[in-house]
Amino acid sequence: MKAAPLKANAPHPSSRTGFAANPSRPAALAWVVLGGLAVGSADLLFAMAWWAQSGTPPIRIFQSIWAWVVGRDAAFAGGAAAALAGAALYYALMSSIVAIYHGAAREHRVLRERPVLAGALYGAAAFVVVHLVIVPLFSAAPPKHFPLDWNLACLLAHMVLIGIPTAWMARRWYGTGH
Repeated sequence: MKAAPLKANAPHPSSRTGFAANPSRPAALAWVVLGGLAVGSADLLFAMAWWAQSGTPPIRIFQSIWAWVVGRDAAFAGGAAAALAGAALYYALMSSIVAIYHGAAREHRVLRERPVLAGALYGAAAFVVVHLVIVPLFSAAPPKHFPLDWNLACLLAHMVLIGIPTAWMARRWYGTGH
């Protein structure tokens, strides 16, 4: 099978080192941000569908995220501005999650070679760190209670909607060689 020719001025695929090691690679940063938007949107749609069953409007999901910073009363009274701030915070968080995996996959080939397993485990770890450690300990509005069905559904969603796509994106960026 004949390899496709490289485009002019395009780096060889094996020279891809990621955004942290090579700041001239704006494409890597764009890849991470778009990845954060993709997995964040998937997770937010999951949350909206889950809570719609109990009559919770979508804006409340975003306000609940912003409540991590300003507290429930301020976030819920903040209307659309609080919802936009919550969306920005969540997409920044998701982009950070994608960036961490992206950086780790650069150094650890197994993260690229086993995207389903590594991604699912990474998504589970991200769930634990964010929702069971950071939010309860540092949030202005820690969860009042932990409904088991919601937490199990979130764990699964983080594995399938965040971790696995993040791993596939890293695999696509770096390939499986080297």
